[in-house]
Amino acid sequence: MREDIKLNDQAALVSDQMIEKFEKIIEPEIGLDIYNLGFIYEINLNEEGHCNVVITFSEVGCACIGEVPVAIKQSLKEIEGINDVSVDVVWSPAWQMTRISRLGRITLGISPKGAVR
Repeated sequence: MREDIKLNDQAALVSDQMIEKFEKIIEPEIGLDIYNLGFIYEINLNEEGHCNVVITFSEVGCACIGEVPVAIKQSLKEIEGINDVSVDVVWSPAWQMTRISRLGRITLGISPKGAVR
């Protein structure tokens, strides 16, 4: 999991599976997945299987604001041990291009210098 995503111990146990799901959710305007764009800020999974994901978007008018939370909920429920998912959209701290991963920068043709790992 990326170093800039805060996650609790329970979420860390299934983080590889979560990454696979997040990498399949594409932001249509930019053409890159939400994981490599750095839209995910925090993930908490409790003992009862409720997963809360805190995300942001590149801008308030982002066309995928309605679609992405639904896709996250559907995708994460496919992981064993996750029974329910809630998604909180936050605007602070504001998303910045520096959150794009090295892979994301290369994919988008942006210099990979300064990328989050």
